[in-house]
Amino acid sequence: MGERLWIKPLVVFLMSIGFALFARLADGVHIGDVLPDVSSDSIETLLQILSASMLVIATFAVASMVAAYSAASATATPRSFPLIIADDASQNALSTFIGAFIFSSVALVAIKNGYYEESGRFVLFVLTLILFAVVILTFVGWVDSIARLGRLGSTVKKAEAAANEALEVRRKAPNFGAAVARERSDPGHSVYSDAIGYVQRVDIPELQAHAEQAKVRILLASLPGTFAAPGRALAFVATTADRKEEFDAGPIRSAFTIGPDRTFDEDPRFGLIVLSEIASRALSPAVNDPGTAIDVIGSFVRLFTTWCQPVQDGESENTEVLYPLVEVPELSLDDMLDDAFRAIARDGAGNIEVVLRLQKAFQALATLDNSALRAGAKRQARLAEARAEAALEAPEDIALLRGATRFANVES
Repeated sequence: MGERLWIKPLVVFLMSIGFALFARLADGVHIGDVLPDVSSDSIETLLQILSASMLVIATFAVASMVAAYSAASATATPRSFPLIIADDASQNALSTFIGAFIFSSVALVAIKNGYYEESGRFVLFVLTLILFAVVILTFVGWVDSIARLGRLGSTVKKAEAAANEALEVRRKAPNFGAAVARERSDPGHSVYSDAIGYVQRVDIPELQAHAEQAKVRILLASLPGTFAAPGRALAFVATTADRKEEFDAGPIRSAFTIGPDRTFDEDPRFGLIVLSEIASRALSPAVNDPGTAIDVIGSFVRLFTTWCQPVQDGESENTEVLYPLVEVPELSLDDMLDDAFRAIARDGAGNIEVVLRLQKAFQALATLDNSALRAGAKRQARLAEARAEAALEAPEDIALLRGATRFANVES
């Protein structure tokens, strides 16, 4: 819901109407004798200024946000658009401006029709002054935010944060609380999708409930991020040998949310791919920005270092198998490394600065206390070395490359 631009403005819209009518309640407590009398004309003037200016500022805010969205898609990657549109600062600013416009309009109509008495006018005056202060502070903070929104560095940080959040969820619950998938010669009956698109979410509790009711065991074949097509199974259903009746695949299909695009929430590999696309575009001859690719490599080192951290006691929400009748495969570390580094190693093969930074990143990952990551980092280092040797021309650069990749050829 955070990616829907209309959610927060709608909430503030309803709150604004409530606050405008709330001031009327002060007339029922008979405190007018102790409150100063505020004339209707002064309040109307403030509300008219607020109403006229907020609509202009809201329009300006939308135009600035659209320009930032276009810049993010053009300079980074179109897949980063959901991250930019979910920016809290921009949504809060737009909601505040629209809410102030609605509040002033409703309050102005009410006061012109004699809706408020002396106490109500004073409360409305105070609310209007508070709203003025909120609008000014929001505008000042938003100007600083909009100056960065859509910039390449800001987009890289947002993509890294989204990838890190998804990786943290999977690190703490690698199987979503289900059982670990086991290799089987016959996994069971295949369940295929009726829709074509990407798996965005899998409702594991729903699969567990159906497995209990149907007395079957379900093996997940498509994790979030998998492209669902008619020939690719979503899941396999293992039934008992003495079962005669056909199982119902409908509830299993309904547990899979399939859409046209990949999402960041439950798909850690998508965050890695988006970062890799940003680096790959930066390395294109038209952009020629190796510094951005080097920054992305640093992001990958941080992400994989976090991924390989052991889960501390009490940190994991799913320390036990909550859904034993559902089996979920874990993410492949080799696939994640390919998602992150393959495009950079290919597109940056002719740039010695990028090549050396890649090798330093692989060496840093190989020193971590994780045998799978160590083997994967060395494999990536050798692949990057092969690509770079084919692209580099200067003997000095090739010598630097071979010196940097010496660690990958040492058995450990």
